[in-house]
Amino acid sequence: MIRDVVLHINNEQPLRADLFEFPEADAVLLRCTNIRTLNGTRPIFIDDLNSIIFFPMLHLRFIEILPKSQAEAELALGPGEIAIRVKCQVIADAEIR
Repeated sequence: MIRDVVLHINNEQPLRADLFEFPEADAVLLRCTNIRTLNGTRPIFIDDLNSIIFFPMLHLRFIEILPKSQAEAELALGPGEIAIRVKCQVIADAEIR
């Protein structure tokens, strides 16, 4: 679990959450729990802090993973396994202009 990640939602104040796993590059939903505002209070649209929430990636501007969160994730995953896998296609004969 990656704790205290800051979710920056389109046209809303940022929220703090705990992620179950890092999102893949092709993820459509972000699964998280323990949603709270930056000052630690429960947002009005969340009934229970322990609920599992799915945010559509379409509504997220970006996800901020704090250094403290990265350190906790490295303890859980092992050193060097914090990197997020990105799927990409390499074009061998591409010309840069």
